[in-house]
Amino acid sequence: MIVCFDIGGSAIKGAIVHSRDRIFPLPRRTTPLSNFRQFVQVLESVLDEAGGHPECVAISITGVIDPETRRIKCANIPCIDGRELVAELERELHLPVKIANDADCFALAEAGAGAGRGHRIVFGAILGTGVGGGLVVGGELINADGGFAGEWGHGPALAAEAGDPPIAIPAYACGCGQRRCVDTVGGARGLERLHDTIHGKTLSSHEIIEAWLKGDAEAKRTVEVLVDLVSSPLAVVINTTGATIVPVGGGLSNVEPLLEEIDKAVRSRILRQFKRPLVVRGECQVEPGLIGAALLGLGGEKA
Repeated sequence: MIVCFDIGGSAIKGAIVHSRDRIFPLPRRTTPLSNFRQFVQVLESVLDEAGGHPECVAISITGVIDPETRRIKCANIPCIDGRELVAELERELHLPVKIANDADCFALAEAGAGAGRGHRIVFGAILGTGVGGGLVVGGELINADGGFAGEWGHGPALAAEAGDPPIAIPAYACGCGQRRCVDTVGGARGLERLHDTIHGKTLSSHEIIEAWLKGDAEAKRTVEVLVDLVSSPLAVVINTTGATIVPVGGGLSNVEPLLEEIDKAVRSRILRQFKRPLVVRGECQVEPGLIGAALLGLGGEKA
């Protein structure tokens, strides 16, 4: 038995895991943001509820562990930011601890129990509030020891023009400190930013998508530009990694016509030709973080 967690800035979800097919979620708790001792106590309360003698604790978390310093960068949970989190939790919980980024755990879940089953190289892409991703090869995370692999949302990769006919795309500033990152346009907030830039109108991502699905010309133009901007960087990721499936998670993954447009554009821009969909909706729609953390603790796809 292991105990796994999916930890975000709002809630801590826990589960008892006996095997990849026997994952039993426990009631969620509120994430303590400013007190590390309280943060640990929440984890301890879940372990107490689970009972027994877990072999390890596996955690999917918002944030990235630096593979050299072993310190976590996690702006959403200040009390753990900058800590050597694995070592500190092992001391506090008296159990082995494994930790991976939530996007990595999404990719691991899709590789082991979702749309990536049967594929050796799986790139999991997140199109949510922003853009993220994770890479799994042979059932194992590339980021098994931490790191930033799979973060295709960051870096100055955006085209200066997009759409047909092309329009100029501003060098939007990104939260990472750079400009022209995919994260600035590829998620829900990016869709809203593009619509405001192109049409001078402030709408929510839900309103833009709803209008697009109804055939609205302005929304159609916005979505066309987004698809053009996102598809080329994603095509480069696929050419570089050799991924043969790209499951997508996050809020925009629920808009399957949007994924179909991205898939069509991506497949027209990569070297290898696929006659089947490549960019698809993730299948682990319920608790992918817990599933990914469970597979992380069990040893990935081979568990």
